[in-house]
Amino acid sequence: MHNRLEHLKQDFTSGNVSKHDFINRAHAEFHSVLHEFSSTLSNTDISKIEILDNKVLMTNKSDGIVVEVDSCDERTAPVEAFNFGSYEPGESSVIRKLAASIDTMLDIGSNIGWYSLVVAKLNPSAKILAFEPIPQTFAKLKNNCKLNRLSNIDYRNYALSDSEGSFPFYFYPEGSGNASMKNLALRDDVLEIECHLRTLDSHEDEILDSQTIDFVKIDVEGAELFSVRGGINLLQKHKPILLVELLRKWSAPFGYHPNEVIEILASIGYVAYTLSNEYKLSRFTLIDSETVDTNFFFVHPNSRLFSELTFH
Repeated sequence: MHNRLEHLKQDFTSGNVSKHDFINRAHAEFHSVLHEFSSTLSNTDISKIEILDNKVLMTNKSDGIVVEVDSCDERTAPVEAFNFGSYEPGESSVIRKLAASIDTMLDIGSNIGWYSLVVAKLNPSAKILAFEPIPQTFAKLKNNCKLNRLSNIDYRNYALSDSEGSFPFYFYPEGSGNASMKNLALRDDVLEIECHLRTLDSHEDEILDSQTIDFVKIDVEGAELFSVRGGINLLQKHKPILLVELLRKWSAPFGYHPNEVIEILASIGYVAYTLSNEYKLSRFTLIDSETVDTNFFFVHPNSRLFSELTFH
């Protein structure tokens, strides 16, 4: 990343910029921005931004979560919260309401671990398993867990699908959240990275002990159907509440329509919901060209935390 401030300082020390011009430009182009950030915080869920030696940290107001902000990534959760005031406020509201009662949460497509951090912070006794296949992003996930001194997040460097083995993923640093098994960004500079795949059902004996899986988040950039297929037995057994991202434009390169996810979950008793403006669950049927929602809750009537949800 080109450091414009360092370049200006070099121009001054080499005599290309006078001291007077250097001071004026440093203030106008750089130092004044610090105060712009400060005055903007009051309208966001970010409580503070820390500038440390070669790193920037953001802390959110709602949970006190600290996240190191990547210099390249344009849309990580804390940056979204700063840009737009909050990060997925409806979904976050539901998750925070459930957090205290969650035994085990699975965060499939964890990215930097935002929702894992939220639940782990609010419920230290919860067990969270966070799955992130991209090594660069996985390193950030681990670092954020350490920054928040959370020991109840078990992070795994692989993806969950309906088969096991290795598969190429497509990744670019400016959009880590868009990493996928397809080149969805259609960028020339995208990186192809070999990642490991496992199925959720293969984890039954390994990770669950005697606890109940209460909540599962699936956000895998178009491959959601395969994550569900690979865990259908476990979902049928534990009946967790699900939060699944479904977009027609992302599923199309994988050769399926998001309604197939709704149908396969309906076959084991799940009902689909979207969030109303009051963050209440509103029953949903099928995705079509008029659908604007991209995040969907799926609830089984026998889900252990069913009574803690608020319905429209």
